[in-house]
Amino acid sequence: MICDKLWNPKSIAVIGASNNIEKPGGKILKNIIDGKYKGSLYCVNPKESTVQGVKSFSRVSELPEVELAILAVSCEYSVDIVKCLAEKKGTKAFIIISAGFSEESQHGAELEKQIVEIVNSVNGTLIGPNCTGVLTTHYNGIFTLPIPKLHPKGCDFITGSGATACFVLETGIPKGLSFSRIVAVGNSAQTGVEEVLEYLDESFDVEKDSKVKILYIENISKPRKLLKHASSLIRKGCRIAAIKAGSSEAGSRAASSHTGAMASSDLAVDALFKKAGIIRCYGREELITVASALTYGELTGKNIAIITHAGGPGVMLTDALSKGGLTVPLLNKEIGKELLTKLYPGSSVANPIDFLATGTAEQLGIIIDYVDKKFDEIDAMVVIFGTPGLTKIFDAYDVLDRKMRECRKPIYPVLPSMLTAADESKNFIAKGWAVFPDESALGQALCKIYNTPKPSESQTIHDSPGKVKIREIIDSSADGYLKPDKVLQFLDSAGISRIKEYVVKTQLELVKALSEISFPIVMKVIGPIHKSDVGGVVLGVKDKETALKEFNRLLTIKDATGLLLQPMISGTELFIGVSREAKFGHMILYGLGGIYIEIMKDFAANLAPVTKEEVLNGIRSLRSYKVFQGARGKKGIDENAFAELICNLSIALEYAPEIAEIDINPLLADGKSIIAVDARININRDKLS
Repeated sequence: MICDKLWNPKSIAVIGASNNIEKPGGKILKNIIDGKYKGSLYCVNPKESTVQGVKSFSRVSELPEVELAILAVSCEYSVDIVKCLAEKKGTKAFIIISAGFSEESQHGAELEKQIVEIVNSVNGTLIGPNCTGVLTTHYNGIFTLPIPKLHPKGCDFITGSGATACFVLETGIPKGLSFSRIVAVGNSAQTGVEEVLEYLDESFDVEKDSKVKILYIENISKPRKLLKHASSLIRKGCRIAAIKAGSSEAGSRAASSHTGAMASSDLAVDALFKKAGIIRCYGREELITVASALTYGELTGKNIAIITHAGGPGVMLTDALSKGGLTVPLLNKEIGKELLTKLYPGSSVANPIDFLATGTAEQLGIIIDYVDKKFDEIDAMVVIFGTPGLTKIFDAYDVLDRKMRECRKPIYPVLPSMLTAADESKNFIAKGWAVFPDESALGQALCKIYNTPKPSESQTIHDSPGKVKIREIIDSSADGYLKPDKVLQFLDSAGISRIKEYVVKTQLELVKALSEISFPIVMKVIGPIHKSDVGGVVLGVKDKETALKEFNRLLTIKDATGLLLQPMISGTELFIGVSREAKFGHMILYGLGGIYIEIMKDFAANLAPVTKEEVLNGIRSLRSYKVFQGARGKKGIDENAFAELICNLSIALEYAPEIAEIDINPLLADGKSIIAVDARININRDKLS
């Protein structure tokens, strides 16, 4: 647990402080001094009596009690220093900016482990090592620049990379994005992104704390903790945007199933973020644009009014919004005619509302009032206002500032003239607003925010009748693919309707099965993993003679141990797959089968356990969703029945964590009937998490 002394310490000691501000120990002390820290500040430097005007002690043992220690010394000295501070000076919060620990060597990792044990023994908090530090509204405990103006209602920023934090700040500060707390976790020896998020959740004060959190993550070591606390914060009224670096990682690893080939840890990250309600970003500019938009409150609807005095940007913004699922609707004609009388001839109120390059600040205010109070169909507005440099536009930006404070609907300011109108833009930003230089980037950000689902409701797993049988199947099976009869038993126990099947190994068994099954039938070889590749699947067998002939041929295929017989049924092909991803647990993939899954890669993915609402949202996100609704005269697919089947499988997975992969492919859907035709289940008890 993070202690409060990390955020607001009454005393700080900088160990390794220096008069040389080009060294981390010197720069971090200077930043603390420049930030006008109000508590007691101490230094430790064996060669100096004062450092930058602050009293310096020769040894840590000479220090008075301190609440927070910041270490900028060699890793070799860190263990003894932390031990002295923790056990003799009452120190509970530690920031170690020094490198040379687990990121470099096994020896460093051992030192890091010892430090964690010492800090844990006093119920303390460790940030780092190998980090840039911590920024709060109380102190600048960081050795890098830039340092933003901090405000309790600014963004909380947690980052796995201190250098990246610098660049994110470089992007955000000029655009007016404010910050509250910044934590660079470095090696995350004790405290990582997940633990900081946990603290922000458990200590959240709806009246005092920031409601916008942004994350830069390089490694998700505790996905379930991240899910729990991100979801909780969002339910409390916060919004979270995050970059997870490493999204290009292999989805191409060798795999023995469709699911294994499609699944990847990055897909699991997507599923985790979706389940938690986290807005995923892929770069610094996007993260800052999304975070800035979030500071304007919740976008409650999809209808946007665009107010501009330049036609081109309005068109580009309309394109961006429309492509992302938001709308720029035509406005009420009668009210529009009334508004038009207050604008110069040639203006347009169709939406975008274009009041021309000659439009005035007064006209801008009138338009905003109309959109806010009279155009009830509009949920939010974007104002695009720049200048070619002929006149100053302070008056327009003053009107915009006033209206943004007065109006009940969110107003997003696009200020494209950050160079030509630099003075006006700086003046506007100084009033506390985040701005958007590019209208298309804002449009894409608004779409991403609006389309990110709210956190999924917690799924309560109740014992089902199939639990005992599922455990019996798993416990009685070795690692590897389940035998066909066990697969059938699993599907039955999980509540997944399946086609009637017969396993035969002799001609006598074949003849008996043929007397009970209706032609035409499908014959599949048992044994080889990729049946089709070895000619092990025969469709449309219409009579006994053909069946006997194919029986003899199929059993000559290498590794064949028998045959599977099924009646041929028709319907639209569906697919369900399961992949167990390290630390994340089971991920369920689903969509249409055949070309849609194999070539178009059109599928949805959710982390188990799933809710029906999650799955329905996933189905409706498919590019092929129109097939579910019925297309070109073909019968549609009952999406509720498909969602319930996936939920049944999700429950079964809770009883069988040993399952590594499942392929149910295809399922055939005909109206409300959805029947599993083929399935494979792979068990792997190794590295269960």
